[in-house]
Amino acid sequence: MITNDILAKAEKLKKLLEQANYEYYVLNNPSITDYEYDMHMKELQALEVQYPELADVNSPSQRVGSDLNQAFTQVQHRYPMLSLSNVYSVEELRDFDTRIRKVVSDVSYVCELKFDGTAIGITYQNGEMVRAVTRGDGVKGDDVTANVRTIRSIPLKLRGNDFPADFEVRGEIILPHASFNRLNAEREEIGEQPFANPRNAAAGTLKMQNSSVVAKRGLDCYLYFLNGDQLPTESHYCNLLSMRSWGFKVSEHAMLCTTIEEVVAFIERWDEERHNLPYDTDGVVIKVDSLAHQVELGFTAKSPRWAVAYKFKAEQASTKLLSVDFQVGRTGAITPVANLEPVQLAGTTVKRASLHNADQIELLDLRINDYVLVEKGGEIIPKVVGVDMDRRGSGLVPFKYITHCPECGTLLVREEGEAKHFCPNDAECPPQIVGRLEHFISRKAMNIDGLGSETAELVYREGLIRDIADLYNLEVEQLKNLERMGAKSASNIIKSIENSKQVPFERVLYALGIRYVGEVTAKKLAAHFKSIDSLMAAPYEELLQVEEVGEKIAESIIHHFKEPKNVEQLERLRANGVQMVIKEVARASDKLNNFTFVISGTFEIARDEIKSLIEENGGKVVSSISGNLSYLVVGENMGPAKLEKANKLGTKMISLSELKDLINS
Repeated sequence: MITNDILAKAEKLKKLLEQANYEYYVLNNPSITDYEYDMHMKELQALEVQYPELADVNSPSQRVGSDLNQAFTQVQHRYPMLSLSNVYSVEELRDFDTRIRKVVSDVSYVCELKFDGTAIGITYQNGEMVRAVTRGDGVKGDDVTANVRTIRSIPLKLRGNDFPADFEVRGEIILPHASFNRLNAEREEIGEQPFANPRNAAAGTLKMQNSSVVAKRGLDCYLYFLNGDQLPTESHYCNLLSMRSWGFKVSEHAMLCTTIEEVVAFIERWDEERHNLPYDTDGVVIKVDSLAHQVELGFTAKSPRWAVAYKFKAEQASTKLLSVDFQVGRTGAITPVANLEPVQLAGTTVKRASLHNADQIELLDLRINDYVLVEKGGEIIPKVVGVDMDRRGSGLVPFKYITHCPECGTLLVREEGEAKHFCPNDAECPPQIVGRLEHFISRKAMNIDGLGSETAELVYREGLIRDIADLYNLEVEQLKNLERMGAKSASNIIKSIENSKQVPFERVLYALGIRYVGEVTAKKLAAHFKSIDSLMAAPYEELLQVEEVGEKIAESIIHHFKEPKNVEQLERLRANGVQMVIKEVARASDKLNNFTFVISGTFEIARDEIKSLIEENGGKVVSSISGNLSYLVVGENMGPAKLEKANKLGTKMISLSELKDLINS
């Protein structure tokens, strides 16, 4: 008989899994690990088996998530793109082997590293790429051909002549660690939220509307399966070798195994060695080698019976939960953070860990002074993934999520479809105001020197400013007596604030901190509308016509300018001389026409000034070194990787003074 507690637990699991599906497949921004998801799914499935009346056609256990994006054309897969079943122990793996051998006795397996990225299917006809499609819902996916063409490891034309006339390869698009670290450093530098892990970054990049931006991200791709009517051999492993000979990037670590013991040895080896790889891998895929056997074994509704994914267990540690803090972000989002007894995890000392949101805390049944399991995996910030119930002390009280903002006391809200709670008091909540101020003064926005995070918080705490427009009313006399401030420092800040009135409109638009409007989107909007007035008056349909602008961004822009306080703040900025119209920059000369430059290192002037100098004289600044680059402008402390690449390609390197000589010659 089903009790109310069982009903409530099943409903909670369904909501959690539906939210996880939405975040993973639609937003490409998961908040729980694959392991957590699978454990919650198994728990729900067990309940539905025990109590069949709980199951229904809309249960997450019956549903396949989708990453379809209406901004792309949807294409039906010629062969369904199913997901793999997961196993987490050698015992489960041996069960898989037993099931296989009941159908086919003489079996060999191919073991391959499981790349942690985003799946892709690429069609080739007569040796040339014709289409690339994401997994989508497994039946149809998004056509991302233009973006995939920018990935240099994927051949546009094949080598040799022994490939089928029409076939599909499948693989995983990944972001290597080097590209991921560079990308996050750039995002943090301009005040944007860093990606949580390379998988999220790869998925987000593949869905960008601007393929030129995709080309700069440094995506890579490993191919691991061949589909078609006239394949070279009846062996999956031999087909991998053929794919490699045609120019596809196929992992050199794939191994043909004749026994399950060899499979286990392969897994044990890579569970240790995976940490030395230049990309993330979260397990090993085991496939039956014979294509005839694959056909004989067939498929379930969701996955092939002839393959399974062994998932590595993410590194975990057990430690005591001391307390929970609640952080308020610039947008008002509330993030619970666990304070822990220090513990060693993956080579670092962990004292704090993410707790995701209220649902996750409740599902974990978390209590202060519990011993919790902390996992790092591929995440930047460690997260609490479980409670060590065997070590729970007596008398511990279930944790209660806050109902009001910890900073301003405002009742929190939680919008439908959102995992997080928000503080709606954006006009008076201190962390939101200080966060917007820090964003406004950042280098990629208004570039106001001398006002760092501490000083920004100080001038707010002292009551000198209440919003970003108040910056332009500050005076030297108000600043010079502040802590760690003097007359000279105060004078420099006021001068920098005055200089910010010349910052171009596209950077002003970025500095306003409109939700979801990043640096690139702000440039696109400024170029399209030319002025703040045109942008404010733009209807929803026209906003959607701008490159990089989707439904969520368009709705956010309209909502921002509907708020009277935002319009009033904008008018005060305009009255103080901040640029609200795009200015067409007059070209100083054509001396650098047809020349491309990369700027690297530190200089006596800001890199943006060097970039402007190049562009004003007809040159173009790019982000990466290639064989077509004209000049590398070198400052102090240039990265060794760039220097090595430049030397390898024979790139001409010049100093800033030599650049000026080039312009003046």
